[in-house]
Amino acid sequence: MVVSNCLTCTYSIRSFSCAKYARACIEPKALSAYKHILGSKSLGEMIMRKQSHLLRRVIKTTTGVFLAGLLLWTAVYGSEAGDRRKQEERLQTSGAVIDEVLNMPDNIPQSLLDRAKCVVVIPSVLKAAFIVGGTYGRGAMVCRSGEGFTGQWGAPVMMAVEGGSVGLQLGGEATDFVILIMNDRGASSILSSKVKIGGDISAAAGPVGRTAEADTDAYMRAEMLTYSRARGLFAGISLEGTTLRPEAEADEALYGRKIEAKEIVRGPDPKAPEAASRLISRLEQASPTRKGE
Repeated sequence: MVVSNCLTCTYSIRSFSCAKYARACIEPKALSAYKHILGSKSLGEMIMRKQSHLLRRVIKTTTGVFLAGLLLWTAVYGSEAGDRRKQEERLQTSGAVIDEVLNMPDNIPQSLLDRAKCVVVIPSVLKAAFIVGGTYGRGAMVCRSGEGFTGQWGAPVMMAVEGGSVGLQLGGEATDFVILIMNDRGASSILSSKVKIGGDISAAAGPVGRTAEADTDAYMRAEMLTYSRARGLFAGISLEGTTLRPEAEADEALYGRKIEAKEIVRGPDPKAPEAASRLISRLEQASPTRKGE
């Protein structure tokens, strides 16, 4: 190979587009020109160094974005948990959601609502993230009073729903969740600690329609039936992998003292706050007494 051809090749090597001529350029006559451009490093080493630097920048940037979002979410939701006014607003919003849902032509089958031990309403759950996605929302749970969850709808317990997913997600979507707790085990599990839906507690996407068939094996066996409303559409949805838990700090802010979720539900004290009146009265109107097993 002549030196002129090699110089042409080495010019292209600088822009990393002439790798197939790299060996040909390393001839005794062209060695000085090659070293002048690439120094003591090989073409492969230079490319690897360039890629490694780019990868470090990508990791650093995405990690920073995730941590900033996590800190912002913690600050916003953490401050709300200890604020009584925020809890009252959540109860009012939850009441508006259940009222709107039960007024829709196709909503929860009456037979399922009559069998439910508790109803969880989580308004405006946000599903949004960059690189690391997640689901975050806060709302309230109202259970039928008494040891067997067979009495009137009682005072609310503040609840949080959380879940994560990995993948590239852009934008966000606000969705209302409505969850029916169908038996004693499901209700007791949620009142005691955080539960993983589909893991610690069995769940199914609920059917819709006031007169829909709701006695299939899947619905009869499920401890929890889950629904969502987004863009005016109400439908059953799978929340498998999402966690649901009582919010002790929010309950303390709402009731003015430390109190366990079980104590709130079992009654007779504390009394339901005024902010929960729409939520409770709408459930009383739709299903005043529990029926079936």
